[in-house]
Amino acid sequence: MKTQLLHLLLIVFPLCAPQLVFGQAPNLGTASNFVLFSTNGAVSNSGISHITGEVGTNNGSSTSFGNVDGSMHDGDAASIQCAADLLIAYNELNAVIPGFFPAPLLGNGQTLNAGTYSIPGASTLNLNLNLDAQGDPNAVFIFQIQGPLSTNADSKVKLLNGALACNVFWKVEGLVSMASGSTMRGTIIANNAAIEMNTGDTLEGRALSTAGAITVDGILAYTPIGCGSPVLDGPIAPTLGAAACYAIFSTDGAVTNTGTTTITGDVGSNSGSPTGFDPLLVTGEIHLIPDGSTAQCANDLLVAYNYINTLPYDIELLYPAQFGKNLVLTPHTYLMGGAATFTDSLYLNAQGNPDAVFVIQINGALSTSTYSKVLLINGAQSKNVYWKVEGAVSINDYSVFCGTIICNNGALGAINTGVTLNGRALTTAGALNTFSIDAIAPNLPLNCESVGVSTIEITDEVMAIYPNPFNQMTTISIHDASESNSYVLEIYNAMGEQMINTIITNPSTPLDFTDFNSGMFFYKVFSNQQVIQTGKLIAQ
Repeated sequence: MKTQLLHLLLIVFPLCAPQLVFGQAPNLGTASNFVLFSTNGAVSNSGISHITGEVGTNNGSSTSFGNVDGSMHDGDAASIQCAADLLIAYNELNAVIPGFFPAPLLGNGQTLNAGTYSIPGASTLNLNLNLDAQGDPNAVFIFQIQGPLSTNADSKVKLLNGALACNVFWKVEGLVSMASGSTMRGTIIANNAAIEMNTGDTLEGRALSTAGAITVDGILAYTPIGCGSPVLDGPIAPTLGAAACYAIFSTDGAVTNTGTTTITGDVGSNSGSPTGFDPLLVTGEIHLIPDGSTAQCANDLLVAYNYINTLPYDIELLYPAQFGKNLVLTPHTYLMGGAATFTDSLYLNAQGNPDAVFVIQINGALSTSTYSKVLLINGAQSKNVYWKVEGAVSINDYSVFCGTIICNNGALGAINTGVTLNGRALTTAGALNTFSIDAIAPNLPLNCESVGVSTIEITDEVMAIYPNPFNQMTTISIHDASESNSYVLEIYNAMGEQMINTIITNPSTPLDFTDFNSGMFFYKVFSNQQVIQTGKLIAQ
């Protein structure tokens, strides 16, 4: 009886026990940084591909990639190490004992749980293959394919219930060929064979070959996140100081507007008077004359520029003339070595980190196409985006731009009709012109009204203007009559337009406002080309 019971338990227990998973993720080492890599073979692109991750070969060349969100490594120390680490990872995958033996045709709505799957020859992916982690984020899927792997057009690997692309591995003993529109998830290691990816393909993972060419044509490929990969924070953001109060500012240049422009943030210049801005459409202060706030902004802007300018870059975008075009960037410091032409869209992907910082250094001018867009995805915020431009900036009609632009010694010559600026337009020296735009400075400080106030207090006024308020006429009285021929008086209306510019030649001088509409006016007094007194006048 006991013997019969034992036999029964031996039969029933395997049926009731959970399936054992004989799979463990290999250690990719530095190969985890690469999205495309061959130990021995060319790596080439045609069409416009969007790549996030390192690209390279240890014996060959990488060609025609355009801008890559990662570094290029051909025959350098990084590629040597990657080749060594890739061989270790391949050997680990090859040594895993498989637990499942599916048919060569994968997909067609098939759902697989975590485990190691072995196919003795060639395999094809058709339609959808579902990988179900069953709620386990550490679930590992390994496919050992002892021949070539091909995908049919528009086939897809889908991840369900917590499955992660970083835990999916394809070890292929032959050519990997993906038809147009395919979506692959996981790290592909082709042993002694090539990898081909075609137009419209998406790879969330890596395409790595121990020996074989890698060719791609108009694809989207990016290294997966998770599985212990570092959270990208980007560089430490610059401190803007008083410049954070401004949406529109020039340290040394005219600031003008044409058309209906709405601004959230201050508007000003430290060398002149902004013109053309409607005070009713500015949520902030229009600094009609240089004052303590503009002086502090100019100083803080220079500090911020110097900080960004000396930041070491992580990634160089090698083709500034091809900037945009649906390029995806992650939190880093980027460098473009010359003038940049921004076409179509740029995606800034914070990868779920709302504090991630993006810095883009452009050693030349920046111009955009009409309807260009900077798009913030996965938690990216405009307050954490900074552009340093060594030259003129032109943002064309109906573009959407995000981030703080710091233009060094160049004009923000045209922020054109219909532009939406979720950020700031600041220049250290140059004119700044807006044409019917909407600008919103993000993360405005709460103390902007008090910025620089102490620096504009004048203890010894050189003249008095009375009465004030007044009706049509008022009088200027010089405190020291001996200095009456050395002062210049300028008066501006609320739109920043200069109404009066005159040399004060008498101890007492009448001012006639008969030809001017009633309202608020601003004045400044110069001596030896320096502002020595400022104030407001009210004509009733």
